[in-house]
Amino acid sequence: PTFRQYIDNEEAKARNKVEAEAIMEDEAYREATGTEADMVIDDDAADDITGQGTASPEGGEDGAASSKRMVLVCYHLPVILTRDPSDGSWSACWSESLIAKTEAHTITNTYETHWVGTVSTVPPIATEDEKDAVRAVLAPMNCTPIFLNHEVEEAHYLGMCKQVLWPCFHNVDLLDLSASGWGQRESMEVVISKGNGDEVAVGNTDSDWDQSKLDGWWSSYRAVNAMFADVMSMMLRPYDMVWIHDYHLTLLPKMIHDAEIEETGKRTVEMIFFLHIPFPTSQVFRELEHGEAILEGMLHADVVGFHAFDHARHFLNASKRILGLTYESLVGGLIGVRYRRKKVLVTVSNVSIEPDIIDAALALPSVTEGTKALKEKHAGREIITGVDIAQRLSGVFLKLLGYERLLHDYPVWQTRVVMIQRCLVPGTRHADEADTLKEVRALVNRIRTKFGHGVIDYEEVFCSALPIDQRLSLWSASDVLIISPVREGFNTVPLEYVYARKEPSTPGVVITSEFSAINSILNGALRINPYDIQMAVTFMDKALTMSVEEKEARRSRDIDFVSSCPSGMWTRNVLRDLRDATSGTNADGTKNVDGEAAARIESVEEASAILSENNLEFPPLNVDAVTRAYKSASQRVLVIDFNGTLVMKEPPGKYLKREMLGTTGNKPPDIVLKALGDLCKDPRNTVLVVSGDTQKNLEDALGNVPGLGLAHSNGACYSIPLPGETKRDWLSYDLGVDWEAVKKTALPILSKYTARTNGSFVKLTHSSLGWTYYSCDPEWGALQASYLVPELERELSAFDVRFVTLKGVVEVVPRKLNKGLVVKRILEEVASTTGGKPVDFILCMGDDVSDEKMFTSVFSFISESNAAAVGSGDSIMEDVSKDQASAPVYAFTVAVGKKKTHASYYVDSSRDVPHLLVGMSGGRIPISQSSSWESEDSKRDLFS
Repeated sequence: PTFRQYIDNEEAKARNKVEAEAIMEDEAYREATGTEADMVIDDDAADDITGQGTASPEGGEDGAASSKRMVLVCYHLPVILTRDPSDGSWSACWSESLIAKTEAHTITNTYETHWVGTVSTVPPIATEDEKDAVRAVLAPMNCTPIFLNHEVEEAHYLGMCKQVLWPCFHNVDLLDLSASGWGQRESMEVVISKGNGDEVAVGNTDSDWDQSKLDGWWSSYRAVNAMFADVMSMMLRPYDMVWIHDYHLTLLPKMIHDAEIEETGKRTVEMIFFLHIPFPTSQVFRELEHGEAILEGMLHADVVGFHAFDHARHFLNASKRILGLTYESLVGGLIGVRYRRKKVLVTVSNVSIEPDIIDAALALPSVTEGTKALKEKHAGREIITGVDIAQRLSGVFLKLLGYERLLHDYPVWQTRVVMIQRCLVPGTRHADEADTLKEVRALVNRIRTKFGHGVIDYEEVFCSALPIDQRLSLWSASDVLIISPVREGFNTVPLEYVYARKEPSTPGVVITSEFSAINSILNGALRINPYDIQMAVTFMDKALTMSVEEKEARRSRDIDFVSSCPSGMWTRNVLRDLRDATSGTNADGTKNVDGEAAARIESVEEASAILSENNLEFPPLNVDAVTRAYKSASQRVLVIDFNGTLVMKEPPGKYLKREMLGTTGNKPPDIVLKALGDLCKDPRNTVLVVSGDTQKNLEDALGNVPGLGLAHSNGACYSIPLPGETKRDWLSYDLGVDWEAVKKTALPILSKYTARTNGSFVKLTHSSLGWTYYSCDPEWGALQASYLVPELERELSAFDVRFVTLKGVVEVVPRKLNKGLVVKRILEEVASTTGGKPVDFILCMGDDVSDEKMFTSVFSFISESNAAAVGSGDSIMEDVSKDQASAPVYAFTVAVGKKKTHASYYVDSSRDVPHLLVGMSGGRIPISQSSSWESEDSKRDLFS
């Protein structure tokens, strides 16, 4: 069923259960069936009682669930389409791909598997009849093709993907693209032979990079991801697993998530996003204009996978520095990123080749004949082989420079070695390929001129991969394989070479670049830095002179992994990580802390913070219930934290060079200011906003709201204007601390750390000292903070102060100071000045640890005033629907974000707060402004 059908099914189950309960009330029915009156009626029991069946979430009828389904999504479907020229009929077969179906593909034995992606043909498919014919051919293979028009496909794939994301993800600075000669050399045209008599011209005088085209490329990129999302929304069933592959579809996880939430109100689909190319450093990734959108898209998956830890580490750092997210090591050696109330698992997993396919191909006559032909052609010479994409990042030019130096420094090899080099031209980066081919051709000609044509066998092939029989012929004939990229993701060529030279064949030697992901997989390979030409020369000589015993020893280090980790094994490993990521997650995305699976996914550090099972349930805030309680009350007090509750708090890892703390200078949107004003106009209301910020900043943001109470410096000073007053009188507490002496002692220490930590600053308020490192490198700032606190503790031990360590800030405050002081004072003052009317509605909202004392002060006030029953320190919230003789006290303590807290309810984020305030004030947020934080006016107010 679709998501809509799922909702209908759930509603039918509910009706069925109600009907079953009504039937069970009939005593005659119970006697006839022998059932007990207190029998628990679940879905199956309801079906038995009523005689009706409802569809299961997995799509079966009458509770019979079908097998769980996995949908593999990639930009290019792993199929090869061919058309018979005689009758125009289409046929299809699986291509060589990690995600293509194979005979040993174990997923298909466990899951119903489906593939979604685009198809490419030459010439392109143009008519609807041809599209229908292709769909019909692919349907038996469980493949759903997506057809793109030429302009969108070119802008998405050749534009955004290949000209922007590909170089950026390979750590190429955008400055290099635009100004350092990438495709901007003199006019030229490179002609490539396709091997069948046809020739293709590659190259032009324009750069691949053109900033003016970026907006159009990005629009097409979003459009293609949206097209995939539309197709997925129509075909997905609840609880499906979706595995999205590579950088072409980074926005898709978020789009699928949003579509399901919009349709059903909850997330059931499990998602994996796997990146097969490198992930850049945060410094380079930050240059992407739409980098945040890409990160957020990826983070909507349950698992984000990489082939190398370097790539995962860069992703974690980018998430931390650009989005301000935190990550941690989890039980079992996993890594989790906290994002939107859940943990996204970041995993590193490796895959090898398909041994059964290689074994079958090695037996082909074309492989045997090709191997023999190469050996005869280069008889008497050791063979070094290289197969690379003709692009700069492949390092072909550096490899040839090393080979040229080998022939020069070791003349003995001039008549005893040959390099077979194949340059593949996929036609995806025209100027880059043209530049590379020009350089390589010039160097090949120079080598031949110096040392003769016999030392190098060079060919260019217009394709992205050689056919498997040609590759295996090369591997079988060669003694050394050298791959020397300067940036590279996952490349199966070295793995294929190792397997092709398994016993009883003589082992070969692999030379690989330390900048390649394969470098961390192959333990028997020789590793080189391609830029170090002398190192390359030394290792080429070592490989050519290596003894058979050492070659066999190096092969033995790798052959077990290469031969035993095909895509089926890799898939099982990734699905295991998915289970680890989702086994502790409820359908609504919240963590379920019961059971062993949840215990594993929770970190050791967080496990100690999980609330006791004996605690009351921590439900989300019911806005309608609050509004009903508010309208029925006669004396109300509203206490709202400012930073992170009334206004959004800037994440601490964000690089925003500013002289302010978190939200300083941030003003609530106009619609929130109006709601606060309307609430303050009601004489039954007392509204107080509490902030850790300075008096000036708080008054600048909210001082113009008549009748609004304000408290700054964490409640050290407060002002509650009386009706009709326009001037604020500020009151403060005597907390028993000589604050001038504290500053005299602490400021020299804070200045020292500020000088050594670029971007940090000291912040002074009425009764606190703060050292802020929001604008620093997060890791460096946190490290300095860890040293600062002990030093301050030693120097200030004579003073009655305490230290508050939050994200991005260290504060020194009087030990007695907390926000609960001002909350209790306000509640007591209101209760004493209302002519005997009790306070019968309290709303208290906050987002971090400094707000916990506000919640406990509310409970303390209720207990002391005997206005509500509180047992054993646990708050008992009155149900609005109860009809009691005496008026109840409605107390709502609300945490922003689900976490360990003393609050009784939670809202997901500060975006939910405006909806609550506007609703209580009788206003309404326009549908077009789904979140008041997203208005252009509020954006202009940020840090104004």
